[in-house]
Amino acid sequence: MTVTVIHNWDDGVVEDVRLCALLRKHRARAAFNLNPGLYTNQRTFGWMDGDREVIRLGLDELREVYAGFEIAAHSLTHPWLTRIDEPRLQSEVRDSKAWLEDFFQQPVTGFCYPFNDYDGRVLDEVRAAGFQYARGTGPAETLYPPDDPLLFHPSCHFLDPAFAERYERAKARGGVFFFWGHSYELRSEAMWESLEQTLAAITADPDAVWKSPGELFPVG
Repeated sequence: MTVTVIHNWDDGVVEDVRLCALLRKHRARAAFNLNPGLYTNQRTFGWMDGDREVIRLGLDELREVYAGFEIAAHSLTHPWLTRIDEPRLQSEVRDSKAWLEDFFQQPVTGFCYPFNDYDGRVLDEVRAAGFQYARGTGPAETLYPPDDPLLFHPSCHFLDPAFAERYERAKARGGVFFFWGHSYELRSEAMWESLEQTLAAITADPDAVWKSPGELFPVG
């Protein structure tokens, strides 16, 4: 049976440059979840991932890096959304959408909850802002169509040891296989090679179709 394969990547960091080139090579459509309030004109330090610095991309390179890919919002500044007051919550959700649509000149229909943190108040705000779908971190077996598109949980993380098994189960039921991750988690050449092998195998699978998450939730 045919399986639709979708995936998205969070935070907009420098490793996305290499990742996007790899995705284009294997014709793997994808979405990138960005925090526009954290960018400056040049690359900047983000945080430490163990002993490694994570560096955010600069505004001057975003359009080129993500050309051809879906852009989704990850809030303005990546706060815990359930811990902030109503005016800031509205700004984090609505202003991130407006900024990204203006900057990239394309619709932004997807949202990703920072820290997988949400409650009813957050869901109401994301819905009021006009997002068509929103992602947590999963994993989920039965995921499309979700009961609520604002709780569209992925099948697994791209480093999940059960990745191949989950993929085969999704294919067996003719459904959707949805994975996610951060490109900075690719900490070695071996990990990059493994990801490329995975992408190549999916592209070569006659029963698999790459799509962007937003294609499953058309506006209107």
